Amino acid sequence: MPDPTTPPQDSVGGDPSGRPVGHAGARVEVVERPAPSGGTAVALLVLLAFFGLIALGIVLIALADADDAPGLGALGVLLLVVSLFVPSGVTVISPGQTKVVQLFGRYLGTIRRTGLVATVPLTTKKKVSVRVRNFETSELKVNDADGNPVNIACIVVWQVTDTARATFAVEDYEGFVKVQSESALRHVAMSHPYDDADAGERSLRGATDLVSGEIASEVAARVVIAGVEVIEARISNLAYAPEIAQAMLQRQQAGAIIAARERIVEGAVSMVEDALGRLERDGIVSLDDERRAAMVSNLLVVLCGESRATPVVNAGSLYS
Repeated sequence: MPDPTTPPQDSVGGDPSGRPVGHAGARVEVVERPAPSGGTAVALLVLLAFFGLIALGIVLIALADADDAPGLGALGVLLLVVSLFVPSGVTVISPGQTKVVQLFGRYLGTIRRTGLVATVPLTTKKKVSVRVRNFETSELKVNDADGNPVNIACIVVWQVTDTARATFAVEDYEGFVKVQSESALRHVAMSHPYDDADAGERSLRGATDLVSGEIASEVAARVVIAGVEVIEARISNLAYAPEIAQAMLQRQQAGAIIAARERIVEGAVSMVEDALGRLERDGIVSLDDERRAAMVSNLLVVLCGESRATPVVNAGSLYS
């Protein structure tokens, strides 16, 4: 049991994403390296040697029976036994695949060359794909920076870059990537408001590209211990939670109506100002302050009103 007075030690196996809690902790210190291997020509020679040993062993056993020479028979049996282990070092690797090679539990290296490959006999070889993969996280319900519940999901594009870490540093690197992606997505979503961000603040809806970049960076920092590289992360679903969706929709509609009204009033005031200026500038009519105010009021009612204006013809004097 570690001494509680002893300061915690840094974990091995690369830069840790966080200090272990409650104990010093230990991580698998392993980095990918090339395994001893030969190409197709070497593999074919190994297979020829395999068949040659079988043939030689059969011949020696036959000679031993004919000449009554037990020594030759024993040698023939030994060659047959040895020949059984020779093809265990030959494997086939497809493009986009690798083989992690172990000899009696010891990591020898990773074979990245493709085709028919020969390596050390009596080794176990685990296939690890280095192709680009993607998956969509489950739809998460989180509270944004304003405390409003939102549903969010994202698509993460990733690839294994260090096969040794992916195999030995974590128990299941695929499940590890999925869990850490959801954790990073939840953390980023809680750091931003859904919309109506303050000055200098980024919202989930208004700055989707920037938020996606934050998600990709955070996921990459969490999964680097598993030898995985994140290529891209994109938000695939973003909406208010059903329990507040209707209320937020009404708020958005109210905001849109207010913005439209402000635009209409701004345009109407500009049109009234231009009309009065042209009337006075061209000397068409001269209005005192009271009549100017009345004309401004009438024009604003006509321009800002939702219903169609009904004209009224004044047959008398302007001042009657």
